[in-house]
Amino acid sequence: MNYENTATFATLKDTEDPLRSYRERFHLPIKKDGTPHIYLCGNSLGLQSKSTRQYIEQELLDWEKLGVEGHFHARNPWMPYHEFLTKAMANVVGAKPEEVVVMNTLSVNLHLMMVSFYQPDNERFKIVIESDAFPSDRYAVESQIRFHGHDPREALLEIRPREGEELVRMEDLEALIEREGNQIALIMLGGVNYYTGQVFDFKKITSLGQAHGCKVGFDLAHAAGNLDLQLHDSGMDFAVWCTYKYLNSGPGSLGGCFVHERHARADLPRFAGWWGHNKTTRFNMRHDFDPIPGAEGWQLSNPPILSLAAIRASLDIFEEVGMKKLNEKSSLLTGYMEFLLDEIQNENIRIITPRDPSQRGCQLSIQVKNANKLLFEKITEKGVIADWREPDVIRVAPVPLYNSYMDVFEFVEILKASL
Repeated sequence: MNYENTATFATLKDTEDPLRSYRERFHLPIKKDGTPHIYLCGNSLGLQSKSTRQYIEQELLDWEKLGVEGHFHARNPWMPYHEFLTKAMANVVGAKPEEVVVMNTLSVNLHLMMVSFYQPDNERFKIVIESDAFPSDRYAVESQIRFHGHDPREALLEIRPREGEELVRMEDLEALIEREGNQIALIMLGGVNYYTGQVFDFKKITSLGQAHGCKVGFDLAHAAGNLDLQLHDSGMDFAVWCTYKYLNSGPGSLGGCFVHERHARADLPRFAGWWGHNKTTRFNMRHDFDPIPGAEGWQLSNPPILSLAAIRASLDIFEEVGMKKLNEKSSLLTGYMEFLLDEIQNENIRIITPRDPSQRGCQLSIQVKNANKLLFEKITEKGVIADWREPDVIRVAPVPLYNSYMDVFEFVEILKASL
């Protein structure tokens, strides 16, 4: 697309946008003067859809009227409620329904997956992560290494950018796996690096790791609802993600989990709970653990229905739109922001997110010279909601469901005036 640096162009593109009506289905945070903020923080917390209240209130009403009977007689019975989300979530991440379950939160699910897929011995015990992995991933991985009696200083392999660079080179990751492959038990990477916005090649990394006998998993917190993931076809062993970012489910809401269908076996080691037990005998209470085939077999407890209701409200919108259309708009919207930022030509800022659209989602990371947070504070005062990540990055994410071309244009105008 040939972009133009004018408000007229932004207005025209919004008029032509086939998804423009979906913006009206979300609550935009309002400034003191009654106008909406420019909200570019969906990579941290997605906005609330206007249908969310209705979905939650239905469950509150059924709880009020039915009490415990709501498990079977609510309008949307609570016993199988998580199943109402499965098909839509599978469509979002490109998986078969039996490979996906909504349960727990991301870090809990990561630990549960590593119980099954990190099985170290004296020969194969190392885990590959990014040097700048999200802190909770690092904490989880290090604690699993220690739990199994190994030393993170020996067992943790960090793939890092080269000196003076911000992005990880695929050839460096390949070299690491080739060199250490016979000692690597697990490759555990972020699908989208939270800091730079870099996307990894899931299929290539999975193929390379599995060729060396490694299990491969991804944290998709910044990828689910953002990228065309195709998890089943990638062949990865497992993945985990949250739903409160691009999937708009509300602060601290439940996460999602993918387990490839080839692992739908009862003999895999796991931490077990009764919600993962065979549904037909779950309430007989006297049976040995009989895991449900597929991802559901990793469930522990009956889930919080109010949180599931909020996720369902969002997923119903994703089902209407489809990831294909969202990705098409995302690429155009992010490309427009990139174009406008390049037009500024100011030595105090630069984009460190990959220029290749196939290596990023809708997040752009703007590195600020000398880690000067004053610029971020200025744009915040002027009505932009983005976020600052230490030491020196402003993260902005034009989310295709509710951000507009005019949002992008006005943000860059504010940034330019604040430099």
